Amino acid sequence: MPTLMTETTSLPTPLGGTLVNRVRRPGHDFDPASLNGLPRFEISERSYADLELVATGAYSPLTGFVNEADYTSIIERMRLADGTPWSIPITFPVTSEDAARLHGTVVLTFGGQDVGTLDIQEHFDARKTWEAREVYRTEDAAHPGVAALYVQGDVNLAGPVTLFEVPRGAFPLHHRTPAEVRQVIEARGWRSTVAFQTRNPIHRAHEYLQKVALELVDGLLLHPLVGTTKGDDVPAATRVEAYEVLLEKYYPQARTLLSVYPAAMRYAGPREAIVHALSRRNYGASHFIVGRDHAGVGSYYGTYDAQEIFSAFTAEELGIRILRFEHTFYCQSCGQLVSPRTCPHDSSHHLILSGTKVREKLRAGEDLPREFTRPEVAEVLRRAYTSTVTSTD
Repeated sequence: MPTLMTETTSLPTPLGGTLVNRVRRPGHDFDPASLNGLPRFEISERSYADLELVATGAYSPLTGFVNEADYTSIIERMRLADGTPWSIPITFPVTSEDAARLHGTVVLTFGGQDVGTLDIQEHFDARKTWEAREVYRTEDAAHPGVAALYVQGDVNLAGPVTLFEVPRGAFPLHHRTPAEVRQVIEARGWRSTVAFQTRNPIHRAHEYLQKVALELVDGLLLHPLVGTTKGDDVPAATRVEAYEVLLEKYYPQARTLLSVYPAAMRYAGPREAIVHALSRRNYGASHFIVGRDHAGVGSYYGTYDAQEIFSAFTAEELGIRILRFEHTFYCQSCGQLVSPRTCPHDSSHHLILSGTKVREKLRAGEDLPREFTRPEVAEVLRRAYTSTVTSTD
């Protein structure tokens, strides 16, 4: 249970005790002329997402990209060097050539625009094979997270960062920093909040999990990941539209908050589940749902590995309560959504559609079963898929 509380709020304290804030606005917090003459470096979309998450406190207690001591400790024992739980190294990889010219304060650019700074305190060599084996549990380059790791530069730069402006991106109405989400939770008087991570449209099984959790807590933070994902995932804009139509009609407005999570997807399964939970603690959630194959891809991880890995930490260390759910589905004989815990029937009675089958139906303009997804969500997905098919014909 999240037992660490402050005197003025019932929200869990951020990891490390303080919500990091490294947002520094040019012209407000410093003189932009001080950036003149500094080296500039164009960063990747993933690094830009990491920059935002560090600077806004979503990755508290990190204040920048990790040094070698933290890098090694995270990979070896899922903790920072000081013992704080953390399971994926947040690094800033560059080529050896770039590393040779980058020292001191570097202005980070994205799309040619200045977006922040990195105060370089350390250079160290990435140990990619070891990192892949321990973090992703595979050295297979077919794994999307491992593939991204292998093509990165071979040198990691470490040091504190600043972010010049929070990039509200494509979803300005739903893009909130951890401090802003905490403000909403407090304003609504929620004493407990469950967060739900998703990179997919919500189907009825997801809805079932969320509403079961809402029976236990005051509020639901629906927190979809909208950063970089693999090519065959449903685009973020389509997913967010689907969430909006679903929440408008089927969820209690006063007890639900839709807010996007700007992280890039790493597909690290169990290790990524830990980061997802700890960062949601920083956003103010007291509970976090972990279901079947959380943050997984292919068959690299066991069905419930992402639940079991949390046993490596005490409840006090996590500071957020993990709600573990089994696989849920619609049983045609029970006539409702169930799980293996509540359904006595074998799989021949269950309505389960694979992602491939869903995409085939959508591309063909076919209806999805109401038992699988709400018709409003199905319509959003069908429009998106049929427009994609039409535009590529």
